[in-house]
Amino acid sequence: MTNLTLSLQAPITTETIANALRSDILHGIYTSNAPLRQDEIAARFGVSKIPVREALQQLKAEGLVTFYPNRGAVVSALSSSEVDEIYTMRIALETAALQRAIPHLTIADLARAEALLVTLDQEQQVARWNELNWEFHALLYRPANLPRLLSWVSTLHVNVARYMVLYLAGLDYQAASQQEHRAILAACRQGNVDLACDLLRHHLQAAADQLLAFLQKT
Repeated sequence: MTNLTLSLQAPITTETIANALRSDILHGIYTSNAPLRQDEIAARFGVSKIPVREALQQLKAEGLVTFYPNRGAVVSALSSSEVDEIYTMRIALETAALQRAIPHLTIADLARAEALLVTLDQEQQVARWNELNWEFHALLYRPANLPRLLSWVSTLHVNVARYMVLYLAGLDYQAASQQEHRAILAACRQGNVDLACDLLRHHLQAAADQLLAFLQKT
């Protein structure tokens, strides 16, 4: 059911359950509005409902799960207005992070970013491509030394990641995205903060526009 391998020797914790359910949601195993029944999840992991309830509350805080009276927990579904809001926040936060990070990017950081792009060129699995895409962006933001901001951005990314997996599966988005990635990286390498932030803003807005168009058709 999950892409995570759970060791029989390792204790099953709230975090273990949350990580497994998050992976299932992001990989489309649980789709929007799918019920997340606590008794079934508890049986799956061989635990009581208490850690399951705590894990679902954690995923609720991340925007992946919604609780309804008399219905219980379900996988959250994003509306077009919510996607628009998420990307408005991402653009503001990610450009701020990149602006702060560029002066502190090292040669090693830039080399790792380039290596990630090479890996992305070769990746065929959509879900893994999406994970590597976030690794590339996070690598460029991390030298800003804004851990709270990056944590918020990571949560916002997770909120739309499962939709991007569905969207990317049906379209040749990766090639255009990779061109934009390389332009952003080139501007970072040159130390051109304004250009890099402008390119990032365009990159995120383009993703938002395309995802909104996809959601409106589904």
